Amino acid sequence: MENKKIKRDAVLVLLCIIISAAVYFIINIYVKKDGAYAVVKVDGEIIRSLELNKNTSVIVHGYQGGSNIIVVDNGQVYMTDADCPDKLCERTGRISRTGESIVCLPHRVVVEIQGNTAERIDSVVQ
Repeated sequence: MENKKIKRDAVLVLLCIIISAAVYFIINIYVKKDGAYAVVKVDGEIIRSLELNKNTSVIVHGYQGGSNIIVVDNGQVYMTDADCPDKLCERTGRISRTGESIVCLPHRVVVEIQGNTAERIDSVVQ
């Protein structure tokens, strides 16, 4: 009796893993699209918008004078340098799909990938 319960539990866990993996791949393939630009915010305020099709590098001065270097290279955005203590924003890696972001909490800097302006419209009121 106990052996059947263990088998059922194993099947249930395996089924949950398969469903989770399927949802993850569906979201990454069909929902997330390549971004058009990166929005840079400091303390919640938009300070810059960077087009992903133009390679560039900018220095962003964050909260209380901290600085981050943001690089756009071949349609991807990443941080190469930050003078924060943990440097988690540098280890985030490259982002390029809508909805992805890089966050530097000590400097309150957020870089978020967004699509073209037509995708940003929620509704039209006449």
